[in-house]
Amino acid sequence: MLHSVVAGVDGSPQSLTAADWAAREAVLRGRPLRIVCAREALPSDAEKALGPQNGYGWAEERLEQLERRLRERHPDLPVEILREPGPPVQSILGQDAELLVLGSRGLTGVAGHLMGSVSLAVVGRSERPVVLVRTGYDPGAPEHGAVAVGFDFHHEADEPVAFAFEAAAARGAAIKAVHVWDAQRAYGWATIPQDMEVLDEYEGPARRYLADAVAPWRERYPAVGITEEVVRGSAGPGLITAGAGTDLLVVGHRVRGKGRASPLGHVTHAVLHHAPCPVAVVPHG
Repeated sequence: MLHSVVAGVDGSPQSLTAADWAAREAVLRGRPLRIVCAREALPSDAEKALGPQNGYGWAEERLEQLERRLRERHPDLPVEILREPGPPVQSILGQDAELLVLGSRGLTGVAGHLMGSVSLAVVGRSERPVVLVRTGYDPGAPEHGAVAVGFDFHHEADEPVAFAFEAAAARGAAIKAVHVWDAQRAYGWATIPQDMEVLDEYEGPARRYLADAVAPWRERYPAVGITEEVVRGSAGPGLITAGAGTDLLVVGHRVRGKGRASPLGHVTHAVLHHAPCPVAVVPHG
């Protein structure tokens, strides 16, 4: 049985956008699509004022519109709509899925953290890759033809890289392999060379690391084009910049163990809140 691409939907614009992205991804992967709409009990004041039927009416109307749109846009894609009572996080994590897709309001600049609590909770607990899609995603626009993935010799893991290459191969895209190095982290505050020529010389080991890290993947995916990009600075901003103009930015998330919530690192937090493209968070041990 094929595992589904699962999109969590609550009627919000960002969740409906995520469903559009999930449908496109399901077609690329040759997988069925499952839309999950989880409904918690209405607050008592809302139920008294509206009644449960009217209180959920707006979400149901949007869900029906979404279903019609997806079936018209992807007539050969198997689409299943699930309306599930109960907490959204548990409903989404309980799905038999190859990939989970959720919406993200996201922000640019320093305005703050608008990532929904459901999205963060799912990412922190999921044992499967989770993609967060920004509201501005246009399902009808042509793709850029690139998937970006970060390489970090401090936290090496095959799972995020494999996911990125599979995503690139499925869409006929190239890989942008990114390694961000920080002189302060590498050499300490007191020994940071200030001369740019010296900094360029110190960048050599970073380039050699990235070339060595990418080499096995070139052999595994000979049909996928690869560009290597070494960025000087902090990891979060470096990856966010690298993600501009790509179809997907892939980062890893170290999990503590089965069924346990794992806090997200500061780099993953920064990317989820500020990256301009969809972000895939891939769990690894």
